[in-house]
Amino acid sequence: MLHINLIVLGKLKEKYWVEAQQEYLKRLSAFCKIQITELREEGFSEKDNSETTKEKEAEKILKILPKENFIIVLDSTGTQFSSENFSKKITELEQANIQNNITFIIGGPLGLHKKILDLADLKLSFSKMTFTHQMVKIFLLEQIYRGFMIKENRKYHW
Repeated sequence: MLHINLIVLGKLKEKYWVEAQQEYLKRLSAFCKIQITELREEGFSEKDNSETTKEKEAEKILKILPKENFIIVLDSTGTQFSSENFSKKITELEQANIQNNITFIIGGPLGLHKKILDLADLKLSFSKMTFTHQMVKIFLLEQIYRGFMIKENRKYHW
């Protein structure tokens, strides 16, 4: 069974995001084992700059990053996929015997540090628009679920 890890900077705060996450995790349990690790965002102060903040967040990510995973980072400069092509990519990774482990990394409001971006096996972008990391987390869970439904030739409309 495919193991998917999500490493996310920041927590879901609003009840509706938490409920959406719970629903997708329930649905995904039929297809994969999924683990979500939420890391605390770094505070931003006058003496820090955005690179310093992102570097501190990168160190937190590096401490818990699973070994020998296919790493996908969400970044605005990444590749955009249709839902069908995203489903094909997940299927390819599953069949490529990458120890059946994929780790997705979602940065905080400032994005991800170059140290993390450079580790990526794939950079993924949902849009040229900017979304909150809370929204992106739910979008990602939805697209992973949609990808499995496409792979299984099952109808899916929420």
